[in-house]
Amino acid sequence: MKIGLQIPRFDWPGSPQNLGAKFAEIGRTADEVGFASIWVMDHYFQIGGGIGNAEDPMLEGYSALNFLAGVTKRARLGTMVTGVNYRPPGFLVKQVTTLDVLSGGRAWLGIGAGWYEREAVGLGMPFPPLKERFERLEETLQIAKKMWSGDFSPYKGKHYHLAEPMNNPQPLTKPHPPILIGTGGEKKGLRLVAQYADAVNLFAFGDLTPIGQKLEVLKRHCDELGRDYNQIERTVLTSFNAGADGAGVGEVIATCRALARLGVQHVIFSAVPNVHDLTPLTLIGREVIPAVAEL
Repeated sequence: MKIGLQIPRFDWPGSPQNLGAKFAEIGRTADEVGFASIWVMDHYFQIGGGIGNAEDPMLEGYSALNFLAGVTKRARLGTMVTGVNYRPPGFLVKQVTTLDVLSGGRAWLGIGAGWYEREAVGLGMPFPPLKERFERLEETLQIAKKMWSGDFSPYKGKHYHLAEPMNNPQPLTKPHPPILIGTGGEKKGLRLVAQYADAVNLFAFGDLTPIGQKLEVLKRHCDELGRDYNQIERTVLTSFNAGADGAGVGEVIATCRALARLGVQHVIFSAVPNVHDLTPLTLIGREVIPAVAEL
């Protein structure tokens, strides 16, 4: 099992004056102690829901990841996840390709249908109905595969027309940066994972039973499409609640083991308390990562 880190907030003590230095310190530390991946949310406003208020500091995702690429060496980097309505697909593929090349082949394409209407409307971005966002998501996935295959012939979809989807340089990661879709939608979302993605991300906050159920649905979609289920990396986003003194590390490890039994391969800790003082990262690197490495 791999362990990843999501950094969803940027209101540490001393921010924004020390934001760049502290962000670099967090990224370097996570990289050095053995995190397999580092993620930021692709949002422009903070999302609420216990994370913070809409007015709280938020960095643009790909600028932040390119910054992390310069201060890390081994962890893969991605957004958890880009709303398909935020960027034209050709531009998004160029962004991910650029991150992959500059990081030495460490980029993910994390993507989903999008949901945060307030930030879209607030910044004048499109926010079509859910059905159309899923249509645009599928076309974006098709465009990414096309551009990364070296096929620069025109693409004509219902929503996107690309006259010359050229992509030079191509990514260092072969055949392309892994595509992760964040979704729990059983009819459409997980079917898109089975058809197009290299990984899926699910939420694992509280009861873990739904994780097993969602993965069973994904497996059925794979069977229907003739896709090998084991080609898809199963990731979850969850919390790290070990306490200030680390007394709860055993419970965290037990949760990872329970997720592994359900078929999860990559656990990503989000909103790690007091991440700015780095102690939780070194604790995870010392106690959790080695304990779950063989799961």
